[in-house]
Amino acid sequence: MALFGDASVTAVWRFDEAPEKVWRVVADTARLNELAGLPRYTLTETPGADGAVTRIGAARIGSWSLEWEEPPAEWVAGHWFRQERHLRRGPVRRFLTRYALEPDGGGTRVTFEVTADPIGLNGLFLRSTNFLSRIARAVEKHFRQLVTLPAIPVSAADAVEVSPEARARAAAAAARLTEQGYAEGGRLAQYVLTADEAVLERIRPIELAREWSLDRRRVIELCLAAVKAELLTSRWDLLCPRCRGAKLSVTSLAELPKTAHCPSCNVAYDRSFAKNVELTFRPAPAVRPLGTGAYCLSGPKSTPHVAVQLSVAPGDRRMVAAVLPPGPCRIRTVEPGGEAEFELGASLPAIVLEGKEVKVADTGQPGVVAVENRGDARRTLVIEDRGWTADALTAHAATTLHAFRDAFATDALRPGDDVEIGSVALMFTDLKGSTALYARLGDAAAYRLVRRHFAFLEGVVREHEGAIVKTIGDAVMAVFGDPGKAVAAALDVQRRIGPELGGDPAEVVIKIGVHAGHCIAVTANDRLDYFGTTVNLAARLQDRAAGGEVVISQELAADPAVAVLLQPLTCLEERALLRGFTTDTTFIRVPAIRAAPTSP
Repeated sequence: MALFGDASVTAVWRFDEAPEKVWRVVADTARLNELAGLPRYTLTETPGADGAVTRIGAARIGSWSLEWEEPPAEWVAGHWFRQERHLRRGPVRRFLTRYALEPDGGGTRVTFEVTADPIGLNGLFLRSTNFLSRIARAVEKHFRQLVTLPAIPVSAADAVEVSPEARARAAAAAARLTEQGYAEGGRLAQYVLTADEAVLERIRPIELAREWSLDRRRVIELCLAAVKAELLTSRWDLLCPRCRGAKLSVTSLAELPKTAHCPSCNVAYDRSFAKNVELTFRPAPAVRPLGTGAYCLSGPKSTPHVAVQLSVAPGDRRMVAAVLPPGPCRIRTVEPGGEAEFELGASLPAIVLEGKEVKVADTGQPGVVAVENRGDARRTLVIEDRGWTADALTAHAATTLHAFRDAFATDALRPGDDVEIGSVALMFTDLKGSTALYARLGDAAAYRLVRRHFAFLEGVVREHEGAIVKTIGDAVMAVFGDPGKAVAAALDVQRRIGPELGGDPAEVVIKIGVHAGHCIAVTANDRLDYFGTTVNLAARLQDRAAGGEVVISQELAADPAVAVLLQPLTCLEERALLRGFTTDTTFIRVPAIRAAPTSP
């Protein structure tokens, strides 16, 4: 009967904003679902014999218990989004939402479609309430609010109910942050109290810094301090290397397993501090408790590195328009299988899915994604940007920051556990002639000067986004995630130590060695520490330095960011057998930048 046929509503809206600004609202499906009044839901993922995963969602709306199969959503970033759900329990058989964006003068025209197939008496009743029209109006209302707001608005939802006690706790936390020098503490507290839950479930400080137009290190340090102030909590997310989803989260590095399994991709994977362990934040429960479940588990906002996600039936061939920025990309499928990497240029390559293999042809058409599925099962194509970690505060980056080691000194690996670090830059410093310094100035005066020298080094290292790992007598070991910043810090130390400590510049003379490479992170003396050949070489390079000099490994000096720093300086290339090594090492010596004494 037509009475129980499809129910569908299509609405067309125009916005003055450009398509890229409108797309960020379409991509944030979790926020749209929350603002439209849809409930949180849970997802059960069950792998099949062929490795593909069946996803079953469950939620409750009023007196109805809903259960549905949720295939992967489809989209082309900046152009359109489509999601279809097939209900196993509930008043409708199928539920579909779709957004399409088109440039319209200087603005954007959005076509929104929502479709449902009502079944049974409950479906008849639901259809009689014009629920699809109400959904369309609610989406439009919030869409228009969101489009005109900043990328991460404080809130576009109705007033959030927060208890007086929670507000008092947030105000106290903001005051503590202000006392520590973080004028943005009040802004962060207001954000926590009023932002929509979908935004607060996974606060990423680098992303927040960009949207607030603030220095990234400043916002990272703000979030770290906010944990100590009991405004936020932190967690380590172990991300799947395929879908980038946070499939496992723990509150300390000691709880972080070496391996995990992603039920969405049905793959096991290892942890990597530099690639797939991310530090994120959320409100402290005493200030803003969040609900369980999620408003959307697989939208473009949660996977911003995915430019295209497209489902292709067996034996089918699809061609869709897509303008993708040039750069390194990866092609894979949502289902387990192979992958291919390529460099995007003027045209996209033709793509063939054959069984579990992904093949890329040499030819393609500009502005068109052409994909053919030659297998016997439906596959979902993914084209993604390989630079997906740009907004991720990885464990490697976090643990090389002074603010992290200062605030989370005891957050370390389990005793006996170790993690291989892909690349880290290490700086060793040593105070030259410290014994003579004590004899010359007296114990008390020399001790005060040495302490000031440690404080100075800590400040310079922090300015360059590094961290002091430990002190060894009068020596310092510092770590940096960026090799260029490590060398910049070393040069800065030698330029500034005399003027900033005051007095005779000959009183405090530093020797510095810097190297970068692979090493392992371990827990030593209850703190995160680094060991390996890279560490040993950096220490030995410091031994080769004379007072006021910086000695840098040849490999590190060849880094583009380091080469720029060294280019205007007088540098000497040398080769020698370093203590503890069996072959000669080539290194670069940067002679004293300031005057240094000749006595030992």
